Amino acid sequence: MSALLEIRDLRFGWPGQPPLFTGLNASAGPGVSLVTGDEQCGKTTLLRILSGKLAPDGGRLVWHGEVVDGASDAWQRQVFWIHPHTDQHDHASAVDWWTGLKTRYPRFSDKALDLLIEGFGLAPHLAKPLYMLSTGSKRKVWLCGAFAAGTPLTLLDQPFAALDGPAIRFLTELLQDVATHPARAWLFADFEAPQDVPLAATITL
Repeated sequence: MSALLEIRDLRFGWPGQPPLFTGLNASAGPGVSLVTGDEQCGKTTLLRILSGKLAPDGGRLVWHGEVVDGASDAWQRQVFWIHPHTDQHDHASAVDWWTGLKTRYPRFSDKALDLLIEGFGLAPHLAKPLYMLSTGSKRKVWLCGAFAAGTPLTLLDQPFAALDGPAIRFLTELLQDVATHPARAWLFADFEAPQDVPLAATITL
């Protein structure tokens, strides 16, 4: 299976700290891929770089054979990413945040969103400010946005963390469904792969 995403000679380090990446090379095809490694190895940082929210010190990101300008509006419409611990949207409701996503992502699906809300059991929380939600419920809001956005590349950071049992099972089913998609990629960072989800690639940091 040919790669959709290629990471070529990626280099990055935080000021005053040892480098996280020195010539990282990796690739991922369509479907679901895992970014894994020990604590503090750079999993979240790599997703931020892939999203274009953080500039690397060197190297290239290649999507469908073309070098990516991560800061460009064109790329920002192609990739979904949100830091799971952000408080930037705390005073908005889930509905408000999803409405904002529709202006950014042209393939956003209201039909998919309705199914995701039901699957994650979020109906009682739609009008509440996000700061009123539990960590698990906020993560469900982010996941609804991620799977409804319709982006060619979706980046998820420890998506199973803080979820209850029914939500874990629903998320596993979602990943199983998208694992066979021929033209879109989902990369998720975690310490281990979920059971019963076939992986297109594993990137170990």
